[in-house]
Amino acid sequence: MDRLIYTAMTGAKGTMDQQAAVSNNIANAASTGFRSQLHKLRAVEIQTEAFRTRSFAVDASIANDFAPGPIQYTGRPYDVALEGKGWLAVQQPDGSEAYTRNGSLALSPAGVLQTRDGLPVIGDGGPVTLPPDTEIVIGRDGSISSINPDDGVVNLVGQLKLVNPPEADLVRGDDGLFRLADGAAAPVDPNVQVAGGYLEGSNVNVADQMVQMISLARQFEMQVRMLQNAEANDRAASQVLSWR
Repeated sequence: MDRLIYTAMTGAKGTMDQQAAVSNNIANAASTGFRSQLHKLRAVEIQTEAFRTRSFAVDASIANDFAPGPIQYTGRPYDVALEGKGWLAVQQPDGSEAYTRNGSLALSPAGVLQTRDGLPVIGDGGPVTLPPDTEIVIGRDGSISSINPDDGVVNLVGQLKLVNPPEADLVRGDDGLFRLADGAAAPVDPNVQVAGGYLEGSNVNVADQMVQMISLARQFEMQVRMLQNAEANDRAASQVLSWR
């Protein structure tokens, strides 16, 4: 009885958490560079001397789907999409690094290249600062060149910091950005390439997520019925004992 109650109870809670994750995936189906989340449940026995019949259903694997999303042409000079694996490095308010696939960048009034959330994009010497009134071209290697409209002179003005740390070492923050689990800064990877004037879409498959949401709803209903059955069995057992 204990095993049934605890497994169904914690399984229902875990299923609700999974539904929240799927809802978040669906909500970000149109978010640039978004990576969907994956959850799985398994039963774990409580390791105590007493109540050995009790077990919990726990979220055994909270993982991220790092499959690439579709790349679409925008033509904006500050838009970049990463081809294959890799990340853009951005600077957080505390000065530490975080990583994103959202290459929809913009120029601040001070000339700092930043994300739409206002985080500076990190280059080879800190945040990237671009000269005013020039045409900007971002190369495949992340190099940033400016073209003077008056004389057509091309100058190298910056270099995006492109990294490719092991995906197993990355953790997702509440802000949607990724960081290394140990808090260190990832080294530059010269093999990472970008496409200027393009953006990468979300890798969320809406049809799959909707099917998963329906499946989770049925799982939750089944777990609630198990709790109801456990309550009915307990009531019947109490009646049998009272007759004796």
